[in-house]
Amino acid sequence: MKLILLAAPGAGKGTQAEKLCEHFGIPSISTGAILRKNIKDGTELGKIAKTYIDDGKLIPDDIMIKVMDARLAEDDCKNGFILDGFPRTLAQAEKLDESDIKIDYVLNIDVPDEVIIDRLSGRLECPKCGTTFHIEHRKPKVDGICDNCGGKLTCREDDKPETVKSRLNVYHTQTEPLIEYYASKGMLRTAKGQNEIADTTVEVLKALGE
Repeated sequence: MKLILLAAPGAGKGTQAEKLCEHFGIPSISTGAILRKNIKDGTELGKIAKTYIDDGKLIPDDIMIKVMDARLAEDDCKNGFILDGFPRTLAQAEKLDESDIKIDYVLNIDVPDEVIIDRLSGRLECPKCGTTFHIEHRKPKVDGICDNCGGKLTCREDDKPETVKSRLNVYHTQTEPLIEYYASKGMLRTAKGQNEIADTTVEVLKALGE
């Protein structure tokens, strides 16, 4: 299966991508993870990406298309994949349509903005191992300390309330039009995001006919 996941930032798309990866036995390709690794490694792409991410803006289309072309050409994508974070604009979607890659379904995870703002503005992340927590919904055993590795938890720059609102505005302007774009092609499936991850996974699999 070749699947695209669509959702606003903070809607749980990454977690559901991991669940689907396990269910179908295909890789989950996260543009966010690719970019964060480049930022951590201090690559030229990482330096460019950081300036956009810190401001809550999308990476330019030409940069993202080059990143995804290279990733999807790797061997582990031959039997299918899940795209998490690409395409994010109509230009990227049109470029994908021009390629030899055939997408089976586009899954939209629908979560209200107010829920997303609450989720992201309270999220904490361990810079050492990447484990995430929440000040209300997934508290660490010891305040400010990662349960997994003991690292000091921090709030990502792009999770601050003002940046979250900016990210949502960008999503509604540049990415949300993809919902209608893929609906018109008969490829769209929609799942309502739930409070619990497992419940959202049930809705996601139902939407995909599983």
